[in-house]
Amino acid sequence: MTPGIRPLVAGNWKMNGTSASLNELRMIGNGFMSGLDAETEALVCVPATLLAHAAEILSRTPVHAGGEDCHTKESGAYTGCISAEMLRDAGASHVIVGHSECREQRGEDDATVQAKASAAWRAGLVAIICVGETHEQREAGATLD
Repeated sequence: MTPGIRPLVAGNWKMNGTSASLNELRMIGNGFMSGLDAETEALVCVPATLLAHAAEILSRTPVHAGGEDCHTKESGAYTGCISAEMLRDAGASHVIVGHSECREQRGEDDATVQAKASAAWRAGLVAIICVGETHEQREAGATLD
């Protein structure tokens, strides 16, 4: 392993789950790490509506809670959006930016992803920057093309 780089195992719920789903986090947090070495970091990214509750549940475990995306701006008239600072306030330690579906469906480009990562860093979050393939590329076996 490269010095200073710690392996990360992360799960992303995407637009799935309700408060009833949080019971699964108790099981994940209590048993998930048993199969990983001490150097590996674990993270569960949940929808923003569940983040504060998820962070509270996971606070008693070695698993971190994270956000699934953030806006480039710290605040403003951006209805339905969530800032990195809001994620941090809700208990997130990480945020994922640059999802392939956001790039494909919303037209996010590298400059937008970089702006989101910068917003995350300013808020004190670890930014996980996605650089992978689209769903169609993965299904077609073209991940490494």
